[in-house]
Amino acid sequence: MKAIILKRSEELGGTNYFEDTELEIPKLEQEKDLLIEVKGISVNPVDIKTSRKNLEEQDYRVLGWDAAGVVKEIGKAVTKFKVGDEVFYAGDYTRSGSNSQYQLVDERIVAKKPEQLSMAESAALPLTTLTAWEALFDRLKITEKDRGKKILIINGAGGVGSAAIQLAKHAGLEVITTASRIETLEWVNKMGADRVINHRQSLSEELKKIGVKELPYILCLYNPNIYWEEMAKVIEAQGQICSIVDADRPVDLSLLKNKSVTFSWEFMFTRSMYQTEDMGRQGEILAEIAALYDQRILNSTMTKHMHPIDAENIEDAHKLVGSGKMIGKLVLTGW
Repeated sequence: MKAIILKRSEELGGTNYFEDTELEIPKLEQEKDLLIEVKGISVNPVDIKTSRKNLEEQDYRVLGWDAAGVVKEIGKAVTKFKVGDEVFYAGDYTRSGSNSQYQLVDERIVAKKPEQLSMAESAALPLTTLTAWEALFDRLKITEKDRGKKILIINGAGGVGSAAIQLAKHAGLEVITTASRIETLEWVNKMGADRVINHRQSLSEELKKIGVKELPYILCLYNPNIYWEEMAKVIEAQGQICSIVDADRPVDLSLLKNKSVTFSWEFMFTRSMYQTEDMGRQGEILAEIAALYDQRILNSTMTKHMHPIDAENIEDAHKLVGSGKMIGKLVLTGW
């Protein structure tokens, strides 16, 4: 099968680079495995972060944690899928990724793709929408009783932000998000944001301009160190803050103490990485997401479509996503 590998080249001083190659089609390893023929993939910041790490344990790795495709084989304990099903998923960080024609994925973290969306549009969804869903409803614990409350989403124009704005609106929240460029402002408004403030300015001052002193929820989709003191200022007493991005230095949790604020991390791969008891919840969430798209409640976040899936396009995709200026999601299809 065709695959794109991230390879360590000692001749290039340990620099990592992408290379087209041929690999064996993987054989079913676990009873709940699906062998999926990959039709579309998406590139995410986690791909960029992983590609920049020094590969110490192996000479190459297949990256990719967003895909849509067709089930070709099923393990003997598989109960939810049959050969021929069209599915989408974000995969498992500890296993080989989706930048290959065939991939093994545990059925518990897979769902049938939205019927109303193409393979490309479906491939744009899993990782970012799962991350947004888990951040809002598992970490911030937003429920029906919170309808009408305010949430600040920092960095709303990226992939996760685009999904989070829509999901928060669907949950009945008043969504305030950040943007600084005309194109990002237009995008977050398209996604349904109620108010937009400039993240290049003081968040507390920007919120004051729109009549908001404090709010109960903050979802930080950028380096939390940059906004930590400001988030501590504007979060309500007993409020909730969640971040999905690693801090580049320790954060001062004592700033949250007097308000009894809860801070949590969201990492979409936790359930599969640690084989948690509720690992199957991710498949259920994806099924709910598919239903929302089929009902036209959520809008596609795909903004760029590249063809084919090869090393050159993967390299270009990584540069674009790594630039920090990507709006929405970038997808590749075809081999």
